[in-house]
Amino acid sequence: MSPSAPVYPTLDEWIASCAIPFSLDAPETLNAAVDEMVAALGDSVELLGFGEALHGGEEILILRNRLFARLATAHGYSAIALESSFPKASVVNEYVSGRGPASYDEVQEEGFAHGFGRLEANRELVEWMRGYNADPAHPIQLRFYGFDIPTAPTGNASPRGVLGFVLDYLSSVDRSSGEAYRQRIEWLLGQDFDWENPEQYADPAKRVGRSPAANALRLEVEDLISELYTRRPEFIAKSDAERYAEALHYARMARQHLNYHAAYARDVGHGPLLGIRDALMADNLAYIVGLERGRGKVLAFAHNSHLKRGLMTIWPSWQKALGSREVSWWPAGSHLAQMLGSRYAVIGSAVGVSQANGIGEPEVGTLESLLTASPVKGRQTPGYTDTQGSARFIPTHRGQGLPSQEIARLPTRSDSAKNLSYVPLSPQSFTDFDGFVVLDSTTYSRGGPPLP
Repeated sequence: MSPSAPVYPTLDEWIASCAIPFSLDAPETLNAAVDEMVAALGDSVELLGFGEALHGGEEILILRNRLFARLATAHGYSAIALESSFPKASVVNEYVSGRGPASYDEVQEEGFAHGFGRLEANRELVEWMRGYNADPAHPIQLRFYGFDIPTAPTGNASPRGVLGFVLDYLSSVDRSSGEAYRQRIEWLLGQDFDWENPEQYADPAKRVGRSPAANALRLEVEDLISELYTRRPEFIAKSDAERYAEALHYARMARQHLNYHAAYARDVGHGPLLGIRDALMADNLAYIVGLERGRGKVLAFAHNSHLKRGLMTIWPSWQKALGSREVSWWPAGSHLAQMLGSRYAVIGSAVGVSQANGIGEPEVGTLESLLTASPVKGRQTPGYTDTQGSARFIPTHRGQGLPSQEIARLPTRSDSAKNLSYVPLSPQSFTDFDGFVVLDSTTYSRGGPPLP
């Protein structure tokens, strides 16, 4: 901690001094809060993560949309990346650019993973981006990305789509080599159903990731990557640097995707699989940041557990559902902190109550209880009144200047009775995130699948 850093003897004093109140119903308060938050994070940030405390918080999604709108119009952000399939998202990007499909209904299934295209807040985000790009007053077009692993409607995806992209590129610069690889790889791929068979979740014997053909396919992909590396000058001259980099990234993604299938076939457990997934998420985000460098900055949106800096240990309700005693892995945010340093910052979200999601009042003494109950003093946010105090931003200072013993004693609130994706804050959250956004309450997402 630097000598000039402020010191807050209690968490109540930290909250009262640092919290920036705003309301989703008063845009001027939200914009002022975003501006103050961006200034606090500093000019070095190229990738800002915004985490959701649970999948299915309607107001969190609305806040994400309005946050991105402010970042794009006032702070030089040119892209948003969601926790959705990296390959699938190109369909949505074509739509927001004014090309490709004529309506959102044509992209909501093909362009998203996990059913996220059916969420009305995602429709509103994409339509706003399309309208923004159609305005000639905006010279820099906004881009839409996903950064999750390739997925199919049943979950795991066949590697065919990702490899097909690489083979198409190779054939465009060396037809003979590309078609030779295609012939060998197509034979080894077999049927997509074998990779995507939903019965594999209950029966490891139906997982094909370590079959003789799959092992041979992994070697072919290594050879394919090697050819792309060794012939880089030639291939860039025959295409361009951006197309070459895209093909190489897809080839690396295919390698990791096959490694995921192999680990899944070994039945290694959820921790290693989630670790492979998050490492690939980080690679995808770093690649996206590289694409946008010179155009603008990137907002990444995903579950808190993917974007946080520290080790993720699975929450007890997840352990019960997965039948695992201990599951931990290094999330994408921990990789990005090493890869990007100060160019990566992340805001985690928290909620007070959500009856629709089975989240009751936070227990007394928990961090959520303190953040939602403590009055915010001395803040003169334009347009803010006490009746509008539905949310607040607050920097964590990475724990510096805060009462460490009080933080260590914080109890963790109980989990959700209905939504297993909910993860509360903990003492570790102070170092996991650069700040919190805290909503007093949230409803369930419009268009989301029914909760149990």
